[in-house]
Order: sequence, then structure tokens, then C-alpha cells
Amino acid sequence: MKDDGGLLNVVDVEATCWDGEPPHGAVGEIIEIGLTVVDLDAGERVDRHRILVRPARSTVSAFCTELTGLTRSEVETGVDFGEACRLLAAEHRAGVLPWASWGDYDRHQFTRQCRATGTPYPFGSRHINAKAAFTSAHGLRKRPGMAQALRIAGLPLEGRHHSGADDAWNIGALVLDLAARGAWTEAAAREAATRAR
Repeated sequence: MKDDGGLLNVVDVEATCWDGEPPHGAVGEIIEIGLTVVDLDAGERVDRHRILVRPARSTVSAFCTELTGLTRSEVETGVDFGEACRLLAAEHRAGVLPWASWGDYDRHQFTRQCRATGTPYPFGSRHINAKAAFTSAHGLRKRPGMAQALRIAGLPLEGRHHSGADDAWNIGALVLDLAARGAWTEAAAREAATRAR
């Protein structure tokens, strides 16, 4: 079996959203989990996954469909949030491998939704904020969105922006770009030092 030392899960979620305030009683819930496996040692993206998640306390709005491409009927075919977290842990070893996301939104959304539903948190503690790492490596004053970061790095936007699976794939490319510059190891060390405090 291959040593997993260089593997990283890159995660991007899409959630129910509205043009303005949510309807009474509705909350933002994860409806898609995109996951790209990056092999940092080999310098390549080796796998990509998509988990559709059926919302329990909200529905997909027309605004959300326009933004993400996800329809109400499509996400209704997904698994419930608890099953999605079990899949992350069992099939993608989310609790074992380090993981990254573009910013902290994804980590916070999982934390909130796990707490609200009583679902065990599927990830381990080794999380790296790829947006912060990119901002630092490029000496930027403001943290860019993913699409802007791809332009700065001279990388193409592959697929549809605001698709969890495509965004995770693109973030994986940004992680590999940072790793090629030697900036990813530095970001991991900073994150570890922050958690140790």
C-alpha cells in the first residue's frame, strides 16, 4: 500500500443560499461536497469526488441554482448530511489525512452543521487555509477569491465556478502551485504552530 504521507484532501462545499435573507426557519445547509485528492509528493491531483447532500431545513432557491448549477430535484437525490460525513470518514479518510479549503468557510460550515445535527465532525485537526497561504506566498494585502487567485497564478479555471467538485479541483491546482514554490510546507508549519499555542 502506498504511503499516504503526501496525500491531502482539498474540500469545497456549496450550501443553500438566497438573494438576501433566508426564508423564515431556513438555514444554510451543505448541498454539495467537492473533494480532490492531491498527492503533494508526486505533484498532481490524483482523484476527484462529489457528494450531493439532501438539505433537511431548507430548499434550493432559484438564486442558488443560478449560482451553483444545482437544482432542487438534483440535491433531493443526495444522501443526508450524517451519511455524507460518514462517507468522508470511511471512503476518503477525512479524519486521517490533512485537508485544505479556500478560506475557513467550509471548516466553519461543517462545524456549525455537525453541532446543529449532532453529527460527528468528519475531519481531523490538520486543516490548512489555502487562501491565507496563497495571500502570504504572493505578498498580497487582500485575500483573493479562488477565480482571482487562478488568474494571479496564471492557471486556468477548469469547469464551473461555484461547483463544489470543480472548485475543489481548481483549489487543488493552486495548492500544487504553492507547493512548487515551496510555500505549502511553510503554510502547513504556520498552521501547526497556531494550533499548538
